[in-house]
This record gives sequence, structure tokens and C-alpha cells, in this order.
Amino acid sequence: MEFKHTSVLFKETIDSLAVKPDGVYVDGTLGGGGHASGICERLGSKGLLIGIDRDKDALAAAEKRLEAYKCRKIFVQSNYSQVKSVLEDNCIDKINGAVLDLGVSSFQLDNSERGFSYMQDAPLDMRMNADDSFSAYDVVNTYSEKELARIIREYGEERWASRIASFIVKKRAEAPLTSTFELVDAIKAAVPASARREGPHPAKRTFQAIRIEVNDELSQLKKAVDEFCDVLAPGGRLAVITFHSLEDRIVKEIFARRVHPCTCPPEFPVCVCGKIPDIKKVTGKPLTASKEELLANPRARSAKLRVAEKLGDKRECIKDGI
Repeated sequence: MEFKHTSVLFKETIDSLAVKPDGVYVDGTLGGGGHASGICERLGSKGLLIGIDRDKDALAAAEKRLEAYKCRKIFVQSNYSQVKSVLEDNCIDKINGAVLDLGVSSFQLDNSERGFSYMQDAPLDMRMNADDSFSAYDVVNTYSEKELARIIREYGEERWASRIASFIVKKRAEAPLTSTFELVDAIKAAVPASARREGPHPAKRTFQAIRIEVNDELSQLKKAVDEFCDVLAPGGRLAVITFHSLEDRIVKEIFARRVHPCTCPPEFPVCVCGKIPDIKKVTGKPLTASKEELLANPRARSAKLRVAEKLGDKRECIKDGI
């Protein structure tokens, strides 16, 4: 299957990175190379792009797409949360910028074999890295009813989580659930008809929750955002595109913690903790897709872009902010 994916907030993301022709940049969620192509267009022959992805099919597609660009390139099959290890393996200390696009690619959604979509019948899979052993099948068929309800509620923000978990457990007692449509049927049976008539597809939130659990997405994101901030050179920028409130909250809170790290009590007139900010926010409120982009790519509807910039070494701890 051909790797197709429309990169959301493309211009906004590439512009926000302020790419230096001789800089080092990382696309931590390479996918088909969409955002990476924008970076490569602005890099000169001395510039370097490092593309990271868990999906070997994505890496192969991106390498082919980017081969015509004159900049240097390194492609690595890994999780973006391992960026420090990736850089160390390639004898790189600091980078000038990075992008993380946290959306599931169109290729993964549209490839029925991957089991990400509730619109196509496929094996219960949802693995970002097809070499991993743990899949959606394991979550659906081995988790307790309590655990299923917890992840569907927390990761899917689904109001019918307990009821859906109960129906899944009853259904699998007859026989293991092996396909996406079997799971969809259990979800539809659990969600009251009145709730199914409005809003998104009744399986959307549960599928999101199971995918997050299978790929350990939220804990990996927390680790990744801090690691990417650590490895930025002064003036380097990190651009993160999120697609649901759980992701956006994590990015927002980590940026806020690093912009205002002071832990002194509010009544202290001056800072004595010595913790100083190491980034500043480039975007106040997150950037969202334009009307034109939404018409061309409805999947951009929930996308939010937040950008931070690494500060230089000469900083002072200021009690009331920076």
C-alpha cells in the first residue's frame, strides 16, 4: 500500500522552526516525510535531518520521498522518546529544532491490516511498531473489566466507559474478539441509541483509548517533550502538534513547568530555589488549522500546534516570571 499522509499545519510548523541552512533538525514522528520535506527544502548541503519513526514502512517511504533533497539525512527506527540515545549513537550533542506530529498517519488509518480504524474490518492490532508483541487483541481480551473501563474513561474520555467495558467482557466470554468490527459491535451495543445519534462515531473514543494503551503514548510523550527540550541548542525550537486534549495538556504543562520552574512559596519576595527557565513559549495560545486547510483535510480539525524555544545560558531566576 502506498504511504499517503497530508501533514497538518504544514506551513505554520515549518515557519515556526526558523530553519537554519546548516542546522541539525529532528522529525521525531517521521511518517511519510511530510513535515521533514519542508525542513529539507530549507536545509543546505551541510544541514542534517534525522528522521525517527517506530514504523519501518514509514521510514522506507520517507527515505524514498526525501532522497532528492541535498541535505544530509539519517533515518532511525525508534521511539521519539529515545531521542537522546538516537543522538548519542550518531555523536550529536545538540539540535537546532524538532517537530513532533502526534497524529496517526493516514496510511495507518487507511491500511486495514493495521487495525487502527473503526471504519474497516481488520485484525485487532493498532501497533505503531509492527514488531512489538503487545497489541489491541491483548488489551481487549485480557484486561479486567475494571482496567478496560479505566483506560476507556481516561484515554478516550468516554462517558459510557464502564458500560462499554462490561459489554466487551460479556462478548469475549463467548469467544475472543479478534477483529475491529467485532469490537465495534460490542461498543455499539453498549452505547444507548440516543447517544449514538449525535456526535462522533460511537467507537471513536474507545479505539483512541486502546491505541494509546497499546503504544504507551502518553508516558512516551511526557518523556519525549522533556528530552527534546534538553537537547535543543540555544535558540533551537520544538514544535509539537497534538490531536486530543490529553496530549495537548501534557505539552502545555511541560512547557509551563520549564518556563516557570521556580518552586519558592508565593510569599517569598525573591527566588531562593535557584531554578531558572530554560525555554520560552513562541506560541501563546496554540495555533490551529485555517478554514482552507479544514476544507482540504478534515483530519486537521482537532490539531493544535505549540512551539517553544531554548534559551541561552545567560539567564536569571526571576520570581514573577521571565
